[in-house]
Amino acid sequence: MAGVQSGSSTATPCASCKLLRRRCTRDCVFAPYFPPEDPHRFATVHRVFGASNVSKMLQELPVAQRADAVSSLVYEATARMRDPVYGCAGAISYLQQQVAQLQAQLAVAQVEILQRIQHPSPGAAFHLQELQQRQEQQQQMQMDDDDKVYSSLVMQNDLMSTLLLQEACLKKESLWT
Repeated sequence: MAGVQSGSSTATPCASCKLLRRRCTRDCVFAPYFPPEDPHRFATVHRVFGASNVSKMLQELPVAQRADAVSSLVYEATARMRDPVYGCAGAISYLQQQVAQLQAQLAVAQVEILQRIQHPSPGAAFHLQELQQRQEQQQQMQMDDDDKVYSSLVMQNDLMSTLLLQEACLKKESLWT
C-alpha cells in the first residue's frame, strides 16, 4: 500500500479507490496492484471487466497468484480497448499468421539451398573456389604471423638465457676475487 495512517485508510488512495471515489482501506484488494501513480491501468481494467468482477476474481485467488492475474487482466483489457471484437485473441492470431508466413519463407529458402547444392551453377562453383582460395590465403597469412611470433619468442628466450648465464658468471667471478 502507498502510505498507511493510524486509522483504517491509507494516506494516498490506490488508483481504483480514486477512480471509484471511495475510501481506500488497509485491506483494499486493489491497493497492492493498482498504485495511485498509474490510474490509467485500473481505468482500462474497470472499463472492460468492471471493478466488482475484478474484486471477486482477486479475492478468489491465492495472494501469490494475484499479481499475475492483474497483469493478465491489464493485458487483456488493453487488447480489448484496441480491438473490441477479438482482444488479445486477434493479436495471437496475427502473430500466428506471421509465424506461418516466416515458416513458408524458410521452407522456400531451404529448398533453394538444396537445389544449389545438388545442381550448382558454373558461377557458384567459381565463387566457391574463390572463397576457398581466400580462406587458404588467410590461413597462410595466419601461419606466417604465428611463425614470426614464434621466432620472436625464441629470440627473446635465447637473449634471456644468455643474459642469465652472463649474470651467473659475473656472480661467480665476484665471489673469487
